[in-house]
Amino acid sequence: KPVIGQSNAILVFVGRQHDLHPQDPFEAARHESILQYVEDMRATVGPTMRLTDEAEKKKAREHLATTYLPQWGATIEKHIGDGPFLSGSKISVADIKLYMGVQWFRLGVLDHIPTNVFDASPKLMRLHDAVAEHPRVKDWRARF
Repeated sequence: KPVIGQSNAILVFVGRQHDLHPQDPFEAARHESILQYVEDMRATVGPTMRLTDEAEKKKAREHLATTYLPQWGATIEKHIGDGPFLSGSKISVADIKLYMGVQWFRLGVLDHIPTNVFDASPKLMRLHDAVAEHPRVKDWRARF
């Protein structure tokens, strides 16, 4: 078969193969929109990684930390129900992608963006922590 070149298409394919993506068409589309929303965030933050002037980088990232990122988290909050995951008690590739997106900040990977930038989004933080504690995720992380 030919190569699949887009990360979200790959995640949906893997999710379908391993029961990590919803079968219901509407729910699947909802999850796919979340996958893209994480990509949108990465595309917004990514250019700051190429900035070489420290003052410019600091200003850009502080702006993201006080405007875009809290709004991004607030928008995600609207899509998370009673949880702990997007679709209740069952983990999905969208949950894992959200986890990875949030983990980027929680680990302090990006200077000038506080590690608690998403703390005002409790459902997102709950989802992040639930993914981190999921047995299959813990098993996978233990291998590295």
